Amino acid sequence: MAEALINAKLGDCVVAQSSGVKASGKVNPIAQKLLQKHDLWRDTYHSKLIQTVIDTPFDLIVTVCDNAKETCPMFPKAVKTIHMGFS
Repeated sequence: MAEALINAKLGDCVVAQSSGVKASGKVNPIAQKLLQKHDLWRDTYHSKLIQTVIDTPFDLIVTVCDNAKETCPMFPKAVKTIHMGFS
């Protein structure tokens, strides 16, 4: 959802990508319905492993899960990393 919301609100100046340390292989159906309801859904959204984006030269990495700060690998091409954890 974060990827979709950032792309919808800031898409003219940034491109967001999301991934996880454990990909389920599917998007949460409740999240998908909510994004569809607000015309924010893209068929390209899917559950991705972090390895698929690890070499992307991001300007900013934001981790959001409680344990992501500890389990997220180092992004070799990231300029800045911040953690915004929540339960």
